[in-house]
Amino acid sequence: MKEEVTSEETPLLYEKREAIALLTFNRPDRLNAVSRAMYLAIKDAFDDIAGDARVRAVVLTGAGRAFSVGADLKSHGSSVLTDSDRRAYVEAGQQTSRLIQNSRPPVVAAVNGHAIGAGLEMALASDFMVVADEAKLRFPEISLGTFVGGGTIYTLTQRVGLAKAKELILLGEFFTGAEAVEFGLANRSAPEALVLPQALDIAERLAAKAPISIRLAKRLLNRAGSLDAETALELEAEALITCMRTKDWEEGIKAFAEAREPRFTGE
Repeated sequence: MKEEVTSEETPLLYEKREAIALLTFNRPDRLNAVSRAMYLAIKDAFDDIAGDARVRAVVLTGAGRAFSVGADLKSHGSSVLTDSDRRAYVEAGQQTSRLIQNSRPPVVAAVNGHAIGAGLEMALASDFMVVADEAKLRFPEISLGTFVGGGTIYTLTQRVGLAKAKELILLGEFFTGAEAVEFGLANRSAPEALVLPQALDIAERLAAKAPISIRLAKRLLNRAGSLDAETALELEAEALITCMRTKDWEEGIKAFAEAREPRFTGE
């Protein structure tokens, strides 16, 4: 029998469902407020994913009724933090978003409930976002005298444009999951019960694609805002040549000729 543990002992649930890795923030009693222990558990999971070629897509979600409400302000307010403590916490948060953004397999955020501050920042670091229609989202940092993290300055601006990013960050007002889709912040919204199934469906479709092609496309798309036209053309050509040297390219051509779905191996 599996031994029961508290969410404090296991701040992240990590399981593999064939080609999909499912990571679940597991502090439901605190609405999945992030802690350094949670950040470190996420790092361990992504380190494992990086070494497992069988994993071709990742889904992030939250236990209970929230995705993540961000920093555990109650804990912060009751603790005396040294400058070293603050730096370690901040760097753990930044590293988490860096791992999500740079993950070899694409990442789908299943935002099943409220996503605030650092929680929303982790969702933004993902490649796809499915969010509950009525979920409340917010960047409260400026209103609290602190600052956004997780690459939000560029991940949010890339999605919604500079004017809307300034509005969302500087005013820090709540908006819903349905509004997030209107803004271009999220890919789609759905009733809460359908968020995870839809995210898993996207992950399964991603997992069926050619892994090398996915990795190269993700890498270049993440750099799109900083590339001039000539550099983009050169990098695309190199990516195409890399793909044409793979067994997956041969499989794709063969499958097309045979009018069937390709079976990619990542080779």
